[in-house]
Amino acid sequence: MRQQLYFLCTGNSCRSQMAEGFARTLAPSDWTIASAGVETHGLNPLAVQVMAEVGVDVSQHTSKLIDDTYLNNSSVVVTLCGDARDKCPMTPPTVDRRHWPLPDPAQATGSQAEVLAAFRQVRDAVKRRVIQLIHELEAQAR
Repeated sequence: MRQQLYFLCTGNSCRSQMAEGFARTLAPSDWTIASAGVETHGLNPLAVQVMAEVGVDVSQHTSKLIDDTYLNNSSVVVTLCGDARDKCPMTPPTVDRRHWPLPDPAQATGSQAEVLAAFRQVRDAVKRRVIQLIHELEAQAR
């Protein structure tokens, strides 16, 4: 069954971009996948770096604002931060809304190694959740 997924975060710079990258790589090819933000903060270069480390290229992604038409026609909308969950526009009851409360790696402090470690932890958590979501949606379609 064809799915349309939408990953939302505050600035569409890290977490939602990672989720979009993993879903585009791991989901069936007939699924439509996008990400957006309540605001646009630009693509975080550290998100690009840690995704490249696991073979997922998000370097051509751009930070986008929420598209109401895409949102309302999505099968599943996943918010990856409380701000996006709270500010996300209303959706029809047919849209399955989920929330993954993941920390913002862009807020990490410390040495470059510590900041990169925070990005990698979030990346790995996003990947696990995307895989779980894909398996769940495929099982429902059977």
